[in-house]
Amino acid sequence: MNSTNFWPAPIQGAVCLTFDDGCQSQLDNAIPCLDDAGLRGTFYVNPGRSPGWERNLEGWRLACIRGHEIGNHTTEHPCSCNYGFRPDGYCLENLTFADMEETIDAATAELDRLFPEQRGRRTFSYPCYQTYVGAGENRRSYVPLVARRFKAARGRGERPNNPAVIDLSYTWSYVMEGSMCEEVIDYIEGAMERGQWAIVCMHGVGADHISTEVEALRRMVLHLDRNRDRIWTGTMISVAEYVLARRPALAAEDH
Repeated sequence: MNSTNFWPAPIQGAVCLTFDDGCQSQLDNAIPCLDDAGLRGTFYVNPGRSPGWERNLEGWRLACIRGHEIGNHTTEHPCSCNYGFRPDGYCLENLTFADMEETIDAATAELDRLFPEQRGRRTFSYPCYQTYVGAGENRRSYVPLVARRFKAARGRGERPNNPAVIDLSYTWSYVMEGSMCEEVIDYIEGAMERGQWAIVCMHGVGADHISTEVEALRRMVLHLDRNRDRIWTGTMISVAEYVLARRPALAAEDH
């Protein structure tokens, strides 16, 4: 299966702008930038994890109403013990499938309560892009747990996604950590030339951790806005649903 005729003409490919960890700077800087251009992004949040979660709820509600996807990033954000994030030993090498189910499902329940408009239509982002629990001979992937719960999930990878074949339970993203805007635009344009799906991952925007400069995001959004006739900039769930609907028809065409 190929991706050269995957999208409806004259669209060449799709782009998703995604943001992790529910940062304050996303509400302050990223969402207004996207709104000004009439584009929508996907924001992966950890319900109840940060002290500012309750304070920012109205901002996230408004973002949801405006069409931004509020995605699941778990409640506890479990990563490798090697990071040393938590002194209580709550980290992937020490966790079980049941632990992952608990933090994923707790996030879903809270997001469904707060943002019922998106019930059943949100995707997942792997904390720290990691997909396992346990260590050594007991290390196991929890991707199957995610696949049973979500139409698509976002990880990290060095190439754009071929929409015809990518495993939707772990799509690849370009992580914008200190990247110049021009580098990301080149990445996006390379994906468009091949009819692919480019996913960009960001965290803080102009503040917070792993921050992207506001001007860099603005220039990237401007490029997408100016080229919306050939580049589809959509939320993760909207693109994933199109991919799921398109694949059977494409397979029939190939035969």
